[in-house]
Amino acid sequence: MNSKSLIWIGMSVGSAIGSYIPTLWGDSFLSFSSIILTAVGGFAGIYVGFKIANY
Repeated sequence: MNSKSLIWIGMSVGSAIGSYIPTLWGDSFLSFSSIILTAVGGFAGIYVGFKIANY
């Protein structure tokens, strides 16, 4: 698998996990914390995908 695919997969999974976390404490998917954590999860997923691709 090439590095671009791993980065996209990491971003997708990280964003999905980041947007789901606020529902654990009762917020909705469209809350401000969900939007912020979606971005944080996306950046974390990009970082992890980049690290795995360069391993």
